[in-house]
Amino acid sequence: MPPSDLTGTADQAAARIEARMPVRMAAILRALPALLPALFFLPLLLSPPFNHDVAAVLQFSERWLNGETLYSRLIDVNPPLIFLLSLPPAWIAAHSPISAPLALRMCVLGFGMLAWRLSWRARDRAAEPPVERALLDALPLFLLLGAGYDFAQREHLMVVAALPYLLGAARRAEGQMPRGRIASALLAGLFFSLKPHFLAIPALAELFVLLRRGPRAALADPTPWAMLAVWAVYGLALLTIFSAYLSAVVPLVWDLYLDIGGNGFFEVLQAPRLGTAFLLMLGVLPAAAAGGMRTAGARPAVLGLAAIGALLAAMAQNKGFSYHIVPVEMFGFATGGVLAARLFDRARLPLPPARTAAVLIALMALYVISNGEAPWKQLEYKGSEVDTLLEHLRPEVASGQSILVLSPGIYPIFPALNTAGLRLSLPTMNTWLLQGAYEQCLPNGHRYREPAAMPPGEAHMWHTVTRDFTTAPPAAVLIDDDPGIPWCGAQFDYLDYFRRDPAFAAEFRHYRQARSWDRYRLFVREK
Repeated sequence: MPPSDLTGTADQAAARIEARMPVRMAAILRALPALLPALFFLPLLLSPPFNHDVAAVLQFSERWLNGETLYSRLIDVNPPLIFLLSLPPAWIAAHSPISAPLALRMCVLGFGMLAWRLSWRARDRAAEPPVERALLDALPLFLLLGAGYDFAQREHLMVVAALPYLLGAARRAEGQMPRGRIASALLAGLFFSLKPHFLAIPALAELFVLLRRGPRAALADPTPWAMLAVWAVYGLALLTIFSAYLSAVVPLVWDLYLDIGGNGFFEVLQAPRLGTAFLLMLGVLPAAAAGGMRTAGARPAVLGLAAIGALLAAMAQNKGFSYHIVPVEMFGFATGGVLAARLFDRARLPLPPARTAAVLIALMALYVISNGEAPWKQLEYKGSEVDTLLEHLRPEVASGQSILVLSPGIYPIFPALNTAGLRLSLPTMNTWLLQGAYEQCLPNGHRYREPAAMPPGEAHMWHTVTRDFTTAPPAAVLIDDDPGIPWCGAQFDYLDYFRRDPAFAAEFRHYRQARSWDRYRLFVREK
């Protein structure tokens, strides 16, 4: 049989197989080339190290599940929603052999599949030009996996949940009613609630819909009201179930947390990734704005407004952390990708649409690799701070035991504690209450306050640590000799600070120094 006949037979067989597949499965198969750049990140997400902030939140949810009271015993700056969302993986870990970090990764991947399906329903794929269709078929997977080391951070979760809503908002602005718009709005509304800063994104998107459709049509649309219902329920929960967050934690955040590591406006803007993302947006947003003036331009305009809202949220947080910048980059990628896909569709390139989309997503992936922490953190894990800390902890402290860690850092304490199966006995994730209390030198020249003179945050830390240490002594104590507190005539020493309490000092005599390395001292309780 001639080779051409063999090729034709194979193509016909492939066509028959594809014809028998569900429409969505067949489309995903055709889009496979565009999915491959995103799938590059999947093994990285399953490799150590687990993101430190995500690991710390997850352990707080585990402790909450085990009976410690949130915002009474456990004090943290995060509103309750992220701890609620972390309860399912914590429960899975408690009732199965699966570790909590792996359970959380599985839950987030499942959540991403739900968002991918809603993104599919929000579109009119039959009306989309081929390259743009192939790009949007693969974009949800890239947003799910392309955050790299910041996978499962609150900003990352918000981006994944927001995409179906934003795609639906673009169609609503054009006078169409997309499928699944209420489900998308409920999902997005929930994850926009993770931080108040995120509300800038739906505010700009709904303003755009309002201006394009007019007040009567926009207000008659149930989509924004569904989001408002989510926010109302969450607000009611804050006022009732989690009222301690507003009454006890918010004043501490206002007094002590906001000034720790804060930067000015221009300092935040100069953060390497934010500056690059800002320059990227300068090239993308004018084109998106110009498209927004046309009937067919709503999609890049809405995505571009989401990028602006994400930039405002990043600036409002005043820190310039990498995960704050992820939404700016991701929404910027989405905007630029759609605009580029439309250029290629008009040019009618001979390259198959899925391969053209693959090139666009590969460029996004290269940006993430060159500017982010993946795959470098995974490749350099051996000998890293987390790996070194584990090498010192594992021989001295058995899995399942508690440990008192006095350190200003979340990293590398987390995810090392999660990996070693150790439970932090501190009421906070780190010593931020003491950092805030001693941000300035004391007027009387003393290094430490007396207990009677302590402000509420410091007093909570003092009484909780000293009481717990004597009533339920931890198996080990890890001291960070770099306290993250300004020098005021002498170094702030966490161990000296708490040994002023007689009961703490007496109990500490049962501990011996087992190890010392870099900036850490490890003490273990003698049996």
